[in-house]
Amino acid sequence: MDYLPLFADLKQRPVLVVGGGEVASRKIELLLRAGAEVRIVAQALHPELQARHDQQQVIWLAEAFDPAQLDDVFLVIAATDDNALNAAVFDEADRRRVLANVVDDQPKCSFIFPSIVDRSPLVVAISSSGTAPVLARMLREKLEALLPASLGTMAEIAGNWRGRVKDQLRSMTERRRFWEKAFGGRFAALVESGQPELAEQALGETLMQHQKEGGQVTLVGAGPGDAGLLTLRGLQVMQQADVVLYDHLVSDEVLELVRRDADRICVGKRAGAHSVAQEETNRLLVELALKGKRVVRLKGGDPFIFGRGGEELQAVKAAGIPFQVVPGVTAAAGATAYAGIPLTHRDHAQSVQFITGHCRPDGDAFDWATLARSRQTLAIYMGTVKAAEISTQLIAHGRAADTPVAVIGRGTRADQQVLTGTLAQLDILAQQAPTPALLVIGEVVSLHSQLAWFGHQPQADGFQRPSVVNLA
Repeated sequence: MDYLPLFADLKQRPVLVVGGGEVASRKIELLLRAGAEVRIVAQALHPELQARHDQQQVIWLAEAFDPAQLDDVFLVIAATDDNALNAAVFDEADRRRVLANVVDDQPKCSFIFPSIVDRSPLVVAISSSGTAPVLARMLREKLEALLPASLGTMAEIAGNWRGRVKDQLRSMTERRRFWEKAFGGRFAALVESGQPELAEQALGETLMQHQKEGGQVTLVGAGPGDAGLLTLRGLQVMQQADVVLYDHLVSDEVLELVRRDADRICVGKRAGAHSVAQEETNRLLVELALKGKRVVRLKGGDPFIFGRGGEELQAVKAAGIPFQVVPGVTAAAGATAYAGIPLTHRDHAQSVQFITGHCRPDGDAFDWATLARSRQTLAIYMGTVKAAEISTQLIAHGRAADTPVAVIGRGTRADQQVLTGTLAQLDILAQQAPTPALLVIGEVVSLHSQLAWFGHQPQADGFQRPSVVNLA
């Protein structure tokens, strides 16, 4: 993040604008809308600025810039066609620790003007940090079409009711839940239909009827890594969470989508590293929910496929806590799709088996004879440590040593790697792959060279191909 987004209160604060042309006029219009006291230094004024000066809306301070003019201002904007003068204004402002903006010269900006969607008192600002202003403008245009004009009225009414809501609902969590319900219910619908009086009446009724909610647990599948694969329902639940328990398989990009002021607790398990025991995770889920929290258990992939989600919900159910499940894209589906490897194909595989390479020590042994059958795809989770045993056993039970295999490391993420070879080379490939990694065994892997589309190697069609190591 190159710039920290801030909303500045400029009411009655002096702002210096060096320049009196059309560009300066556009900036001054925004400053006046924010209530600033605008002081102009310019040899001449644009007709619009001259009219504002005649109406005493702005102060024409001087015709020439003097560094002393910066001594008591809050911000300064340089909007002239004289590069040397603009640079001098920035240098003098920087020396005085005064925020400065040189129009269309991003390196000489200690603050920048975003593209604005104005639904006052609700304001949305979009910025590309000065790198792509046209892109920011295009996004603003999209948001203008999406955000109804009634949002401003809704925000204004909510502001008038904040005190009453705070008096009745002492808990910050309860107040947040009340407003979430109001903004998604009859109050919002009445404002949008142009009936503010009825909307306020509905808001009062909602407040009188509001009851404290108990805690609940939602199991959310975060997908294999690419935040674009998170479901819409998953995003909605994450935005309403009071606390999120997540594991190491959840990507940073997905975690960025969690509500900003939600508590985050890592309960991940990782081979060879400190891990949180499953019993402790179960205890935390119950304890937090019993405190009235909306708890989200965020798990990589799908929570019911080798994610121990069922065990966690059994503990929640036993404690009498309400729960729900939001499924996610499991690694076998996501990683293979991004690697261009169909799990089934009419010419190569009529079935697919999802297998975990990390079983309970007292669990049943693999049925190697069944797994070794041809014309089926094996997708093996957490199998890199046992890759040598998997290869040896499958070959010993009849699977051909030259069966195509792939190890997909960090599938669907920007640094995805796809390593391909034969079943006899599986252990070598697994040792080279970044984690988390998925093992794929079967004839469908041969289609990777034709169907790979995602990754770092540009192709003639403009798509990207994954980083590939081929040992075949």
